[in-house]
This record gives sequence, C-alpha cells and structure tokens, in this order.
Amino acid sequence: MTPHAPRGASGAVSSSPARYLLWLLRVQWRTCAAGAALGVIWMLSQALMPAAIGRALGDGVAARDERALLTWSGVLLGLGIVQAVTSAFRHRLAVFNWLAASYRTVQVVTRQATRLGGTLPKRMSTGEMMSIGLADVVHIGGALDIISRGTGAVVAIIAVAGILLATSPALGLIVLVGVPVILAVAAPLLRPYRDREQEHRELVGELSTHATDLVAGLRVLRGIGGEAMFSGRYRAESRRVRKAGVAVAWAETRLSGAEVLLPGLLIALVTWAGARFAVRGTIGVGELVTCYGYAVFLIIPLKTVGEAAGRITQALVAAGRVTALLAMEPELPHTGTARPEGPLHVTDVASGLVVREGRVTAVAAADPRDAQAIADRLGRYAPGAVDFGGVPLHTVADVRRRVLVAVNEDRLFSGRLAESLAPAGGEAALRAAVHAACAEDVVDSVGLDAHVVEAGREFSGGQQQRLRLARALVADPDLLVLVEPTSAVDAHTEARIADRLGPARAGRTTVVCTTSPLMLDRADHVAFVQDGQVVAEGAHRDLLDTEPRYAATVTRGEATAPAKTGTAKTGKTETAKTGKTMDQAAERAGT
Repeated sequence: MTPHAPRGASGAVSSSPARYLLWLLRVQWRTCAAGAALGVIWMLSQALMPAAIGRALGDGVAARDERALLTWSGVLLGLGIVQAVTSAFRHRLAVFNWLAASYRTVQVVTRQATRLGGTLPKRMSTGEMMSIGLADVVHIGGALDIISRGTGAVVAIIAVAGILLATSPALGLIVLVGVPVILAVAAPLLRPYRDREQEHRELVGELSTHATDLVAGLRVLRGIGGEAMFSGRYRAESRRVRKAGVAVAWAETRLSGAEVLLPGLLIALVTWAGARFAVRGTIGVGELVTCYGYAVFLIIPLKTVGEAAGRITQALVAAGRVTALLAMEPELPHTGTARPEGPLHVTDVASGLVVREGRVTAVAAADPRDAQAIADRLGRYAPGAVDFGGVPLHTVADVRRRVLVAVNEDRLFSGRLAESLAPAGGEAALRAAVHAACAEDVVDSVGLDAHVVEAGREFSGGQQQRLRLARALVADPDLLVLVEPTSAVDAHTEARIADRLGPARAGRTTVVCTTSPLMLDRADHVAFVQDGQVVAEGAHRDLLDTEPRYAATVTRGEATAPAKTGTAKTGKTETAKTGKTMDQAAERAGT
C-alpha cells in the first residue's frame, strides 16, 4: 500500500492522466489481473448459459432424449455455481482495487503536498485540494474497479460472436459488425460528457474554496456587515455549479440512453434475423432459443462496456487534477547539504538584519509586510540571500528542522492535545514550553489527554495563540522566528510571555517580529525596519528616545499619551487593554 510515489514533473506518471492510471494499474497488477480473470470466468459462465439451454431444448426436449436433457441441465447447474462463486470473489477484488487505488492516490497527493510546503497554497486553492481528496480519488478508484467487469464483458462479447458464428455465420457477422458500430456511434458522446464533467469539477473546487473562506471569516464578515453580500455571491456561484451539474447530467443521460438504445437495436436485429432463419429451417429450435438468449444476454456486456467508458472518462478528468498537482515543484527545493559550524549568527542581506546567536532579537517594522518578508526569507519560504552560521541558508541541510517560522495563520492539529503540541513526546519539555507560553490555564482546564477538534476551534483566539507558541517552543529549533506571537492576549499575559521567552530560549537564536512595547522592551536587541531596510538598532528604550520614526511606529504616533501605547500591534486579532491595565503595560514598556 505504500509504493514509491511519483515525484514532480520528472516522474513519467505526472506527465499525463493516462500514464497516472497506467502507473496505478502497474502497481496493482496482481489484484487487477486476478479480478480480470475472475471477471472473465464470471461473464463467460453467463455467456455459456444460453448455449446450454439451447442444447437442452434441442438435444433433450425436441429429440426426446432424457439423458441429454439431464446432462445439459447439469451443465447449466454447474455454470450457475461457477457464476455465483466467481461473482463473490470478483466483487471483493474489485472493491479492493477501488479502495487501494483511492488510498494510494491519497498517499501520493499527501506526500506531494508535504513536499511542496508553502508553495502549495500559492499554486492551488483549498477547495481544489478538498475536491482532489474527496471526489477525484473516488473516480480514480472507480477506473480500477470496472476493470474486472469490463474485461469480462469484452471477452464475453467475443465469445458470443464466436458461438453465433458456429451456429449461424450470418448471426455471428451481425454481432461482429454491430458491436464496433455501436462503439463508434457512442464515442462522440464521451467528449461532451468529459468536457462538462471537467467544467463542473472546476466550479465545485472554486465554490469549496469560497465556502472555506466564508466559514473562516464569518465572524469578521458579521462584524463589518458583509455577511449578506458574501452570502449573495455564494448563492450566485452555487447556481453556476448547479447549472454545470445539470449539463453534466444531460450529457450522462445521453450516454446512458445510448447504452440502452444501441444494444437494443442490435438485439432486435439478431432476434429478427434468427427468427427468419428458423422459419426457413436454416437453424433448429434449440439454435433459435440460443440466438434469442444471446440477444438478451448481450445487453449486460454491452452496457458494461458503456459504463466502463464513462468511468474511465471520469477517472481521466480526476487524474488530470492529480497530475497537475504532481507536476508542481517547490519554489525553493530542499537540496542543501551544508552543516554550519561555529556560532549560528544569521544575516538577512536584503534588509541588513544581523541576528546574534543566543539572543532574542526583535524586529519592529513601520510596515508589517516588511517584517513578514524578513520572516519568509529567514524561514526560506521566499527567495533571498541569508547567511546562516557562515554558509548560505539555501545550502543548509535539514533546514526545516533547524529553522522554524511561527505565524498566526498556523493551525492546531486534531487529536490528543499532547501529541498536537509535541509529536515527538517529552512531557517535561512540553510542560516547560507551556509555562513559557503562559498556557498552563488552558492545558490544566482540559488536560493533555483532551481531544483537539479540527483547527482547535474549541479554544479562543488568545488560547490558540498561546498553544501555538508552546508548540513552537517545544520544537526547540536553532532559529525560531515568531511573527506577532502575542497579538491576541491581554497585557498581563503578554508581560509574562515577554519575561519567560528569553530564559526559555537560552542559548538559542530567536527573532520576534512585533511592534508590541512589552515584547520590544524585553528583547535583547531591537532592529527598526523601514522601507525594507534596518535603519536603526539598539535597546527599546534608547530607540524611543533617539529615533522618532521608531517611537511613532511603536506608539502609533501617540508618544504624548503613553497610556495608549500598550495595545500597539500589527496582528490580525487584538485584545483591547483598558484602564489600569493599559497604564501598567505602558509603564513596563518604558514609554
């Protein structure tokens, strides 16, 4: 269940949807071959039944031969037993192939998503990923599910044509010529079905993206009165998806109708010709019954062939989405092999920021986007020249283990709280990190064994932020970059976090991107960034006195009213700090 997955554009299976399906078929060839063999036996046992019935009527009833009647009745019973047994095992293998292909695709997609990292959300929407994980994997599995029945149907059609040729060459030729004609007539119906299926698939992905965005921002939308406007847009997009779904249904209906009509015409022709041959005495009563039985039986394999065409069409559309994902390459491939030696000082060449090992360095930016850009370069999520311990960051081995960037968009994983915060274990380290993040009250209220729901929705914004900080601290990377780690907590909690962060990261390198006076005052070193460049450095209190631009950024231009500076933040969420709390925060910040 865990074969070597195709990787990137270099993998042959990522070059086309057909090659991806062939790769799955090659990986699962044993079970697919066994399913196809059972499907052939299952379908042939049904295909031979009309012949056995015809021989029983012709050799037994018409000729009044009791022995022949019993013989052919026994043959018919044996065919029924074979059909029942092979049907059960064929179905089990078909379901196994379907599930194996679906889960194998999930594994491949998950590995590629992990490999892409921060590149993925830039190249593919959330709704698109949801559609791949929910709908496309099912359609891809359906292509391998139909192999057993489809193979049996093709072999059965050939066998029926051979039997009819032996019985009556004219009837055999009708089947041999009629089946390709049916396929040729039905083939043009597959392309519109595929195009409409693909269009509907794209619209569903877009709608899923908008739905997740709406749910994530519902509280904000209500706060600004935009709920009605966005819900109206969502309804309009839903109508587009419904219209596209109706178009798919129409195309599928035409295809399904052709699956019934065209074989029906062939069956009617075989029945009519067989009856005329019987009247003329060309074939006997038994042969006539056989021809009629095959005319009825042909409905099953011909309809199965049509169903297989539809399943494969759906699978090709779905595989196209998967191969598009597999063809993506990370913006910054992880190919480093260098291992820095000596002090792990970090230098961001673009901004001029120099971070000393073992210190807490705060980055206060006049424009929050400049601080985020620095964090992205330090975390190697964006291109840029960064020196890490004397070597270029892009050459460093295990960079994802050595460098961690924690932002407020990070999510808590569902599952046991202790495992969500510290997957590698170590309760002592976890407790220390929880203490440093001032999250003891959160952990004590629910317990480390508590189950965390998706994205930690049971916790408030401030509680989630403290738990995310604890998770980042327990990881203990060489370089930890925190972006607005206290934007959603109150002043007292923020002061405690600021006091505890330095001791918790003793001996390690830490960068905090923030404009909070509390955090800046506790930092070992502060760098002020304007227009993407470090324009001033020093202690927080010194910069307040000597750098007016820094003071204006930190106090929001209200340096004459220091009691209001305790809430200055650039985060997406802020907790209001009022009254005495604000005065205490400003006093501690030295403003």
